[in-house]
Amino acid sequence: MQRQTTAILLTCAAIGVAGGLVFVLEGLISGTVAAAAPFLYGATLGVYFLPGAIAMVLLRRPGVALLSAVIAGVVVSPFTSISVRAIAATALIGALQELPYAITRYRKRPVWLLYLGAVVAGAIFSAVVLVAFDVVSLAPGLQFVAVLSSVLAPVVFTAIGHAIALGVARTGAARSLAWRPAPRS
Repeated sequence: MQRQTTAILLTCAAIGVAGGLVFVLEGLISGTVAAAAPFLYGATLGVYFLPGAIAMVLLRRPGVALLSAVIAGVVVSPFTSISVRAIAATALIGALQELPYAITRYRKRPVWLLYLGAVVAGAIFSAVVLVAFDVVSLAPGLQFVAVLSSVLAPVVFTAIGHAIALGVARTGAARSLAWRPAPRS
């Protein structure tokens, strides 16, 4: 990750702390969902894409999704059963969000790359949900619902994060933080 200014770091921290608080609320819901309807557990994972999506769209800088996600993981870790592993889990999500942009070396930033990262991560998480919650032993229709909800939830929450970031950007609050690549010489 390249050097970031104090303003960028503080903005990522604010996004991460807010995301971590949302994760605490999600944790209260996801345990019930996992026990009552494990095939819908993947739908609860989409919320973990909010901080990274907001940071990527608002700040348009390399590494901000990963940084915001890690900070959110630090905030939620005392309140979750997986404790410190929550930091690794949120870091993985932030890294998956950064990956499509990193492949282009952050030179291209079309919005569809943001959603591509969400779809790829959702596909990975659907496989985890199928195995971890033994959804593979359920009826094929429930397996389909599990995969569909695991893939769509990150896309939906990425869209929500995208909308939040655009709303903040319209206020002008982050105008001085947006990344402008150095001119080519």
